[in-house]
Amino acid sequence: MAPMGIRLSPLGVGVFCLLGVGVIYHLYAGVISNRLAAFRQKSQVDLRDLLAVSVEAAVLGGLEVKKVRDENGLQEKSKGKTKEGVNDPLTMGDLQSHRKMFNLISNTFPDITVNSEEHDSVVDKALAWSRDIPQDILDKIEAGKDVPAESITVWIDPLDATQEYTENLVKFVTTMVCVAVDGKPVIGVVHQPFTGFTAWAFVGQGSNMSPRTSYSISPPKAIVSRSHSGKVKSFVQEAFGNSTTIIEAGGAGYKVLALLEMPPSETSSMDQADVYIHVTFIKKWDICAGAALLNALGGHMTTLKGEDIDYSGTPVNKGGLVASVGVDHKALLEKLPNLDPEKH
Repeated sequence: MAPMGIRLSPLGVGVFCLLGVGVIYHLYAGVISNRLAAFRQKSQVDLRDLLAVSVEAAVLGGLEVKKVRDENGLQEKSKGKTKEGVNDPLTMGDLQSHRKMFNLISNTFPDITVNSEEHDSVVDKALAWSRDIPQDILDKIEAGKDVPAESITVWIDPLDATQEYTENLVKFVTTMVCVAVDGKPVIGVVHQPFTGFTAWAFVGQGSNMSPRTSYSISPPKAIVSRSHSGKVKSFVQEAFGNSTTIIEAGGAGYKVLALLEMPPSETSSMDQADVYIHVTFIKKWDICAGAALLNALGGHMTTLKGEDIDYSGTPVNKGGLVASVGVDHKALLEKLPNLDPEKH
């Protein structure tokens, strides 16, 4: 029997060729797509660079905060009421600071997640990092601290203590940036716009801050919120006794700095405390930078039950907080009465 053959018409040959090209195209497209996806997944960020950008962002935001306050251009509005029924103000200082801080960090590191307390439609693509790394960071932190961009969440507070800002109680005001890696606070920057002082820390690497030489928890000096206090005073007195000194202050950033050794030029305007306690809900952009500072110095910031706070996902921390350094944090927690922050 003669061997069988396959004959294709010119149209058939054309269809076959087109199908072949299509198969080859899809094969190559798949390879290219996979390689691009792998490249995106491997996008790395040097945390020393991100620390330097965070410091620059906090300082730039602080300049806006100070300028608006000095020019009395607050244009105060209300974002509504807090859970405690207190007015939650918004000023041009908040917005102008947000625009500088958010755009600088987002432009420099477009692949990372950046969460800010404020939201605004103004985009400034021209805002760029100066590429300057402060000398104290260069002295203490080596380059090459690379992590995947997808593991990073940055929390920005463009103006901490807005209520006090409107009342011209400017010593409480800070701008803050925190870098969390896989939900853990790793870099914290707390800048004081009206003194120009900037505190920074990189957990496991270094900081320009240190704990004080002595603290007391029998009883401690407890620093608490003056505007979002809930039932914190009675809570503190139940824990440590009626003779406990309670310091009311604005701003979570300020309260963390009150636990630390401040430069001589700053101490005259600062309170000193042994523990920072908060018994109601608080946002992560308020506390993440302070948590990183304390962690870098051997301290702790936990919920009232001693749980670590996850700095990813939802911005609300519902567990209250206890912050300390230089003392036995576990011993502090054991003195605390049971309390449900959702009811206070």
